[in-house]
Amino acid sequence: MQKYHRAVLVVLGLGLYPASMMATGIEQQEKPVMVTATRTAQTADSSLASVTVITRNDIERQQVRSMQDLLRGVTGINVVNQGGPGKATFVQMRGTESDHVLVMIDNIKVGSATSGTTAFENIPVEQIERIEIVRGPRSSLYGSEAIGGVIHIFTRKGTGTGLKPTFGFGGGSFGTLEGSTGLSYGGKQGWLNMTASGIGTQGFNACTGSSSAGCFIDELQPDRDGYRNVAGSARAGYRFQNGLEIDASFMQSAGKSQFDGSIANKTVLMQQVIGGTARYSPLDFWRVSLIGGRSREDSDNFLDRAFFSRFNTIRDTISVLNDFTITSNNLLTIGMDYQKDHVNSNEAFTVHSRTNWGVFAQHQATFAKHDIQLSLRHDDNQQFGSRVTGGVGWSYPITDAIRLVANFGSAFKAPTFNELYFPGFSNPNLRPEDSRSFEFGSRGKMTWGNWSLNIYETRVDHLIAFDAATFQPGNVDQARIRGFEGILSTELKGWQFNANLTLLDPENRSSGLNRGNILPRRAQQSFRLDADRQFGQYYRLGAMLLVEGERYDDLANSRKLDSYVKFDLRAEYIFNKHWRLQGRIENLFNERYETAAFFNQPGRNFFAMVRYQP
Repeated sequence: MQKYHRAVLVVLGLGLYPASMMATGIEQQEKPVMVTATRTAQTADSSLASVTVITRNDIERQQVRSMQDLLRGVTGINVVNQGGPGKATFVQMRGTESDHVLVMIDNIKVGSATSGTTAFENIPVEQIERIEIVRGPRSSLYGSEAIGGVIHIFTRKGTGTGLKPTFGFGGGSFGTLEGSTGLSYGGKQGWLNMTASGIGTQGFNACTGSSSAGCFIDELQPDRDGYRNVAGSARAGYRFQNGLEIDASFMQSAGKSQFDGSIANKTVLMQQVIGGTARYSPLDFWRVSLIGGRSREDSDNFLDRAFFSRFNTIRDTISVLNDFTITSNNLLTIGMDYQKDHVNSNEAFTVHSRTNWGVFAQHQATFAKHDIQLSLRHDDNQQFGSRVTGGVGWSYPITDAIRLVANFGSAFKAPTFNELYFPGFSNPNLRPEDSRSFEFGSRGKMTWGNWSLNIYETRVDHLIAFDAATFQPGNVDQARIRGFEGILSTELKGWQFNANLTLLDPENRSSGLNRGNILPRRAQQSFRLDADRQFGQYYRLGAMLLVEGERYDDLANSRKLDSYVKFDLRAEYIFNKHWRLQGRIENLFNERYETAAFFNQPGRNFFAMVRYQP
């Protein structure tokens, strides 16, 4: 970590910059309440984990139009995209693999049981109310997949009072048109929201490969690679007089994406999530939560009009949580999770379903200003047997404004159906991937702003990779990942600044020629700066600067992807309290860059949208 010392000192200097040099009137915002870090309600400030909450206001202020656009540059997150809107998008957290991130929508686990990843490119941002991002292992609460962290997406919920419509329509470069409409209701006891959205874009020629490299077919398909998506969501809830609260949600997103390829060049993808929650307190100290739902992902692949392959997966989940308030400073949570994955494919998988049972306990307590969180979980999987994971968190305020935080956690990742049962490319004897993570940090809330600093180390054993000796996947790899994260939010001369810095050292520790190399597709340095300011009653300006360092596209570190600097501008004109016009220029200086070899990212482009909201 020596090469990071100078950067760490710079961020420390920013974080401790004298208040007299900063504006003293930083905007006071309502503390967001989150549930992902502990599976119980708490404010983001009180969480012992490193967290980021992205609200609906953030989404609209930044004028983002896709999940990769929203997550790119967020602390600890690395986004890999294969050619712009609607193309395969992979999210890595704290240097771990893309299938080491647990993704949920409205408390329901989502993702493909065959590939182990989530199709972020097909999740429409117009359906999102907020996103909770928890960095670091969470297997002791959620089971498999949460080695790098958790991304929890909540669909839009009715708020306020009365019936309220929303509307948005816009267009821009690459022949892009987007639109959304919604209806929201909020009352004393009930709430309802329904939203529909759509996008269509001609895209651009995403592949820069040839007949011998990359996409393999670009010489024969030098065309635009378009994308279409239609999505809808509904969420409703009611709170009865006896305290019983129920909430039900539905989201479906159907997309069609074109790409260059010799085996397939079009994917039709559908994601669907149905879930419900019931909460009730039989006694003053006891609260019960019942959560159940189904997530579905269908992927059909074609070569022009000819069908090639189908991978449809269904995940059914049921959770029961019991929160016991022992004292005002002691909360005990005992829970049970059930999960069943189903696979339907034209490929001859030898096994089509598996179940997993998990039980866990968590104790959150405060003793003499020391905040403690202890968690322990046991999973019993039909394929790989039992697994035990645990976590410990600690926090202590050294002043009224500064806190120290430390965390340890173990985690695991169950092998996917592709790795276990795909014909000709599988190994039913695979073991789960295991990890151990340590983290230490500090955070502060000053009159001039907020900051946080974290350093961590994660060691992953039994990483699953293709074994050339057996021509099968095997538990052959190991990794040691070290990192630093810094966050700073402040106001200066009327401008609101939010800065994120991530430094990463993801080292391959496997035996062989690749030992000591950098794990592929991880940028070792990432910096994002957002600046926003409102001028009077009608105008708002903003900008985003994103800098990402070089990365390698392969295990051998022979194919380097250059660093890049991306600069976006955004503006907004507010006609009145209901109508506003937004405009954004992305990649102002037309930077050419790739996050995956041979796949272009969008050059300079613009987009404008008119929005109506009550």
